[in-house]
Amino acid sequence: MARSLCPGAWLRKPRYLQARFSYVRMKYLFFSWLVVFVGSWIIYVQYSAYTELCRGKDCKKIICDKYKTGVIDGPACNSLCVTETLYFGKCLSTKPNNQAKLGDQGNLSELVNLILTVADGDKDGQVSLGEAKSAWALLQLNEFLLMVILQDKEHTPKLMGFCGDLYVMESVEYTSLYGISLPWVIELFIPSGFRRSMDQLFTPSWPRKAKIAIGLLEFVEDVFHGPYGNFLMCDTSAKNLGYNDKYDLKMVDMRKIVPETNLKELIKDRHCESDLDCVYGTDCRTSCDQSTMKCTSEVIQPNLAKACQLLKDYLLRGAPSEIREELEKQLYSCIALKVTAKQMEMEHSLILNNLKTLLWKKISYTNDS
Repeated sequence: MARSLCPGAWLRKPRYLQARFSYVRMKYLFFSWLVVFVGSWIIYVQYSAYTELCRGKDCKKIICDKYKTGVIDGPACNSLCVTETLYFGKCLSTKPNNQAKLGDQGNLSELVNLILTVADGDKDGQVSLGEAKSAWALLQLNEFLLMVILQDKEHTPKLMGFCGDLYVMESVEYTSLYGISLPWVIELFIPSGFRRSMDQLFTPSWPRKAKIAIGLLEFVEDVFHGPYGNFLMCDTSAKNLGYNDKYDLKMVDMRKIVPETNLKELIKDRHCESDLDCVYGTDCRTSCDQSTMKCTSEVIQPNLAKACQLLKDYLLRGAPSEIREELEKQLYSCIALKVTAKQMEMEHSLILNNLKTLLWKKISYTNDS
């Protein structure tokens, strides 16, 4: 009876719910479309950049055309262009080339002789015009210069040859401190915090990590005030470091390791509002002089402090309990190093040697080392 007194009441509610449902569905569809559109656009931009900068066939054709006309020469040209036993594999970077001038180096005459030896690709005692042009083009690249200077060092990949501005280096089996590599499309959608946690799960055993870490400390020694000057590590990302099957550290990407003299020229007098404006790469930082609004030329952190920052989580995870406290203490002392500190070089050597000694003592008698 009561139902017949209000025959329309039960009809109004379904209409309201239907309208509300339609609105929610439209809102859901709109945001779903927006996510798909933005995601597709990001993937397209990344793919376009990747394909544009990683065209191996086009690069090979340009290089080989120059070689066949005698414009360039080098020990790798025959393998690349004639016998075709050398070929392009995986594209490791989509970044444009990073150039730097040679700058003022210590023992410059000795360095010139070293470069001439490398430039003489066919070892006939003379540097041809093609070899000279190739060597000059390569000397504009930080990584090639470092491989020449550090060719006898254990942790620098060996230079296998060159052809024009293409150079060939030894293969490194593992191309990151961490043991997992994902397609770049998937990388775009993984939160950085989750990625760091995931990375920590895919690492070698702790003794092997300690051996890799010792290799990085030794490399820091190699580039710190060596016979050809001081070199600064301006990108200490884990992806720039690798290791071989014996867990010896090998540098994978050295393009952001630059001569200190060059960096000073690049960054000094740069206009700045704060210290954030005085950065080269990701890790070479100077300060902003507020009185002149110009960047100073002195880098704040030495290479060792940046290396320890990278190694902190890597080494502390799974570290043996008997050395963990001492290891953590030394790593934090290392991270606190400043270039401007009094007796910095003495502290630098002391901390570096203490860290190496602590790690070696723990792994010297293990099978994993």
